[in-house]
Amino acid sequence: MNRYAQLGHNMPAVCRLRLATRGNTHLAADDVLFALDCGVNYWNWCGHDDGMSAAIRQLGPQRSQVVCAAQISAAGWTRDSMRREIDDMLKRLCTDWIDILTLYYVESEGEWERIIADEGAIRALEEAKDDGRLRAIGLTTHQRPLAAKWVESKLLDLLMVRYNAAHRRAETEVFPVTDRVGLPVVGFTCLRWGALLKPTEQDPGGFNIPAAAEWYRYVLSHPSISVALMAPNGRAELEQNLTLLGDWRELPAADRAAMSAHGDRVRRAAGPFP
Repeated sequence: MNRYAQLGHNMPAVCRLRLATRGNTHLAADDVLFALDCGVNYWNWCGHDDGMSAAIRQLGPQRSQVVCAAQISAAGWTRDSMRREIDDMLKRLCTDWIDILTLYYVESEGEWERIIADEGAIRALEEAKDDGRLRAIGLTTHQRPLAAKWVESKLLDLLMVRYNAAHRRAETEVFPVTDRVGLPVVGFTCLRWGALLKPTEQDPGGFNIPAAAEWYRYVLSHPSISVALMAPNGRAELEQNLTLLGDWRELPAADRAAMSAHGDRVRRAAGPFP
């Protein structure tokens, strides 16, 4: 199993375990820099001032070694407003460029059409790529058939989709397309919001629930996944996830089958979810 992924667009090779912050998680700048010291050089910033934005501002000469991605809700953004948002992000992060700007949770054809219109947000992103302020354009969605269609547009450089042991339909609905066009894929919600770490009433006797690091290994072992996204809440969770880096190996087939079966049980227990 490869430890690093090449995302292209003049970006450095990245550790396939990616660090993210969210509004409901807490990492200090020292935690983020600790992850970098451990080899995690692909960071996904949520757009709010937090430990990751502080860490980015502190990178100095190390900035070129780190792929810094930022997410932004695409709803309502026009070409002009996206230009202003990019400029604001660059100032807030004290950097000359953002490696990947991800259009966050694009969930309908109507949203996509507004984004790619003549005065839509993606035009400002393309301009930023042309002048060096941005290296790549990404998109996050839960809508797998639409994601596969949008990938065919050739307007995207990266796709983020939900993928875990309980949600595997991307294997048939998305990955065949991204594999064919060679588009990098980031898997998110790898723990299914923590549900994969919990038992279900249907668990067979003797089944021991794997630790979080093993669920990231599950995602990373799929050949169509370039990077797996982790969003630990604090240093303790971060350190537990980073144990994967000290035991970097393929997931055995028998373990994958057992984990997939647990994913199926988790999905059944949770009720309908697309």
